[in-house]
Amino acid sequence: MSRTAHICLLADYNAWMNTKLYEAAALLPAEALTEDRKAFFGSILGTLNHLVVADTIWLKRFAAEPGRFAALDPIRDTTLPERLDLPMFDNLAELIVYREWLDVVITNWTSMLTEADLNLVIHYVNMRGAEFDKPLFALLVHFFNHQTHHRGQASTLLTQAGVDIGVTDLLALIPNVTI
Repeated sequence: MSRTAHICLLADYNAWMNTKLYEAAALLPAEALTEDRKAFFGSILGTLNHLVVADTIWLKRFAAEPGRFAALDPIRDTTLPERLDLPMFDNLAELIVYREWLDVVITNWTSMLTEADLNLVIHYVNMRGAEFDKPLFALLVHFFNHQTHHRGQASTLLTQAGVDIGVTDLLALIPNVTI
C-alpha cells in the first residue's frame, strides 16, 4: 500500500470511528456527556471537544501556506482555538455538525495528496510558541494517531457510562488481499 493510500485509509477510519462515537454519545442524556469522569479532558463532551480543537489546529497548520492544498481552503476561515482544553461547543448537536464538516475536509484533502506532497516540510509554531519544521507524512501519522488515542479515551468513557460503540479496530477497514 502506498503512503497516500495509507493516509486515505486513516482518514476513512477517522470518519468511520467518529460517526460511531458520536452515534453512541447521542444515546446519553446531556448531563451524562458533561459529567466530570476524571478523564484528562474531564467529560465525554470535553474529550470530543479536544479532538475537534486539536484537529482544527493541525488543519490550520497544514493550510497555513496560501495556494497549497486548495482542499483546505474551508479551514483557513475558521478561528484558531486558543487552548487545547478550551471547548469549542457546549452541546453535542453543534459538535456533531462541526465534526462531520471536519471529517469531510480531512477526507477530501487526503484524497488529493500526492506522494510528493507527503515529502513536504511543514513549518509550524506550537501552542507554546516553539517553532518546528517536520515532514508532512510524519505529521499526518501523528495527526491520525492523536485522534485514535483520544477516541480510545472517549470510547472507554462511553463504555463506563453503559454505551458500547462496537468494533473500533482499523483492521475492519483494511481490505482482504487475494493471494
